[in-house]
Amino acid sequence: MTDVRAPETDPFDPAAERDDQPRPAGGAFGLGGWLKWAWRQLTSMRIALILLFLLALGSIPGSMLPQRGTDPAGVQQYFASHPALAPLLNHLGLFNVFGAPWFAAIYLLLFASLVGCVVPRTFRLAGSARSLPPRAPRHLTRLPRSAVYATALPPADAVEVAARVLSGHGFRLRRPADGDAGHWVSAEKGYLREAGNLLFHLALLGVLVSVALGGLFGYKADRLLVQGDTFADTASALDEFHPGRLVTAADLGRFSITLNRFDASYIASGPQRGQPAAFDAQISYTEQPGGPVRTGQLEVNRPLSVDGAKVYLIGHGYAPEFRVTDARGQVVYNAPTPFIAGASGNFLSEGVVKVQDAQPQQLGFTGVFVPTAVDVGGTLESVFPAADNPAVSLIAYAGNLGMNTGPSQSVYQLDTGGMQRLTASPQVLLPGQSFRLPGGRGTITFTGYVPWVSLAITHDPGQLPALICGIAALGGLLLSFMIRRRRVFVRAGADPGGQPPQSTTVQVGGLARTDASGGFEAEFAALAAELRSACEQAARAQPAAHHRHEEE
Repeated sequence: MTDVRAPETDPFDPAAERDDQPRPAGGAFGLGGWLKWAWRQLTSMRIALILLFLLALGSIPGSMLPQRGTDPAGVQQYFASHPALAPLLNHLGLFNVFGAPWFAAIYLLLFASLVGCVVPRTFRLAGSARSLPPRAPRHLTRLPRSAVYATALPPADAVEVAARVLSGHGFRLRRPADGDAGHWVSAEKGYLREAGNLLFHLALLGVLVSVALGGLFGYKADRLLVQGDTFADTASALDEFHPGRLVTAADLGRFSITLNRFDASYIASGPQRGQPAAFDAQISYTEQPGGPVRTGQLEVNRPLSVDGAKVYLIGHGYAPEFRVTDARGQVVYNAPTPFIAGASGNFLSEGVVKVQDAQPQQLGFTGVFVPTAVDVGGTLESVFPAADNPAVSLIAYAGNLGMNTGPSQSVYQLDTGGMQRLTASPQVLLPGQSFRLPGGRGTITFTGYVPWVSLAITHDPGQLPALICGIAALGGLLLSFMIRRRRVFVRAGADPGGQPPQSTTVQVGGLARTDASGGFEAEFAALAAELRSACEQAARAQPAAHHRHEEE
């Protein structure tokens, strides 16, 4: 058996064939030539990887900076905190990354690159799946791996034995056609490797299509819901509504949800004191107006699926309840008011109360809700997120709220430009306590609190296809990594100078189409040894069979 030889070039490597392609004389390109060159560059693997890297790089600002589509209040706050940097980032489209023209250009170029790469390869794969291995070369010793052994079998029988062995190892075979001279067999396996590679590219293309599908026909919405309240999935009832390009308000689901009860528990001791332990929102809902009422439970990462949408529990807080009477003694406000937790921790929350119907002047209050209040140097601080000792601190204003004129206002901000401050210092109230406004303008009473939850409503028709395509991409990668492309050739011929019984010389050649991780040398040596052993066994069996035939 001869040692393995490795020539400098692979005669079956398609990459070697590209050097023989005709090129324009003198390097002169016309318009058509330049267009073909640009298309070849766009559909090359190198450009596809660059575009994929740029897409990932461009997504980083979308996850680090607030986006107009999901957090418009955060964008406004960023402008207020960074007045010099924010306009530049806005000019670059970094507050709306996934809708920016440059991001869409990268996305479309990557899509075109994958289409131009995958579609031609699909046809080539379909053709190669039906094609037979190439004819055995005349000089197998020139291949990267080769071996030679002698056998007593005739050349035709030696090749037939080799064919049976190779077929048992899953090789696809090719034998000489009628009228061809010589005794040889070509074998190849590992076709699924190319199929796995193609599956990965098709799946990646499917992921891009799925993302585009969600962007066109999906929508996202947010709703803050106070315990005891109900809302319907309509554009007017949602706090924020971000439709896809082809979505209108009429495409929203027709369901309604009522928050019956919300419970939150926290770790009460130890180094993790104050960390959340469990959140539980008890709800009732209808899938369409007049439909049967169903009950359900919302927990973190356990959304409610209703009418093609998913409803997620993403946050919660406290809504202090206030009762306000004006100077006439009439109750002009009696409702819970959601306060939003700030960055100080333990759900120390801020909010405003706007009393538009108060007479003779409109009233407004800015306040802080403290779940577990402790006086630290004259300042209220919250030492635990649960409402164990709730209190509110209020500053009162009277005048014109400015809600009937000018730009729209946030429900969490009070425009005091047309108002007079009534109290020099904040007034602290415990549940059940009241504060009489100066000048007989009325009274505000802190009657208690109820929890609220923040709900995210999403409809993404591309979510399931993206998951399926992601799994398919992983399967394609596994196929392309685990399956190796192999070609083996066997050629047998009579040895005129050989001594009986060794009258036939068998040449075996091997070629690894893909062997980046190595290992083909040992694999080929084992296969060549198996071929030789099979021939020896067949040669020993022939005299025995001939002897039995003579006895009969």
